[in-house]
Amino acid sequence: MKAVMWRNLMDIGMRMHAMAKPTAPSPSRTISIPSTLSTRPGEIDLHFYLPKTYDTSDGRRYPFILNFHGGGFTIGHATDDARWARAVVEYADAVVVSVEYRLAPEHPFPTAIEDGVDAALYCIDHADELRIDSHRVAFSGFSAGGNMSFSVPIRLAEEYRLRRESSQSISYREGTVVAIAAWYPSLDYTKTREERRKTNVRQDKDLPKFFTNLFDASYLPNNRGVDLSSPWLSPGIAPDPMIKQLPENIILYTCEWDELQAEGEKFYRRLVDVFDKKVVYKTITGVCHAFDKTPNPFHWDQKIEKMYRDACRELRTVFYGYPGDDVIGEPVSAEEDEVGKYGEVDTRIEVVELSKDAESGVRR
Repeated sequence: MKAVMWRNLMDIGMRMHAMAKPTAPSPSRTISIPSTLSTRPGEIDLHFYLPKTYDTSDGRRYPFILNFHGGGFTIGHATDDARWARAVVEYADAVVVSVEYRLAPEHPFPTAIEDGVDAALYCIDHADELRIDSHRVAFSGFSAGGNMSFSVPIRLAEEYRLRRESSQSISYREGTVVAIAAWYPSLDYTKTREERRKTNVRQDKDLPKFFTNLFDASYLPNNRGVDLSSPWLSPGIAPDPMIKQLPENIILYTCEWDELQAEGEKFYRRLVDVFDKKVVYKTITGVCHAFDKTPNPFHWDQKIEKMYRDACRELRTVFYGYPGDDVIGEPVSAEEDEVGKYGEVDTRIEVVELSKDAESGVRR
């Protein structure tokens, strides 16, 4: 009952968030696919956000991003990140597929991860009819969705391994994951909430305990024998071979006033120091968790828009082999879209300032 109540309240807040000018877009189309990996049968809605040239370009295959919303695996919807989807479509000239993975407590761990992998498998297998490029795949997500932006490709790689080793004849296509863009992700569930909160330099800015308790009790009811170090749950401490298989290009944002900031920075160090990944790591100062999801129907902060744009510039660099600083926001022509031409991000740490009045949203 508590989860349902907070879902309804979250829906109201996100509707208000979408109202600010420019208003958040609706999906271009939605399709529903059956779950195949979970032991809990059901349907998964995929919301597509398409570039303006999608219906007029002849023969192009667009890079695409699978996106996962936040909400502690318990509340929220795939359309909550519509502003981010619009930014990716406009600035990175890519298709966004926002995944309506099933929520806890009705569908506890690992259902969300399995639904995410199902979405990836479907899009890659149907890339031709969807006019997307199965070798330019990226993942993005916010909070719990940020967790999924790492755990889903790890689980996807494992699924491919299992299929290659299977004695059964399974027809499938393997895609290539080239980038991840994660916003304030949860990465290590072996840390207790108390341990996480102690790392926050402004503990008074953390989400209330009743939220985090609800999220944890819903997604991991009594832990149910779950190994908290599982790579599907705690990708930040996944075994080295699994981290090595992650894409070379990673964009990672954390919030200064957030109990998840410390584990995000620790993961950045591991990605760079141990695996030599190309990582753009940005800490946003003076903001709480989910600073970009405020339920303000009157104002959309252009500083947040610029952050989205900057992240999309990195993605565009990976997708098309050049940053496009002078043309960001302009569509890529078929002639410019050379198959097999990829770029990479430059590893660096940045501190980004935002207005001090940014409030925390309800995400984890």
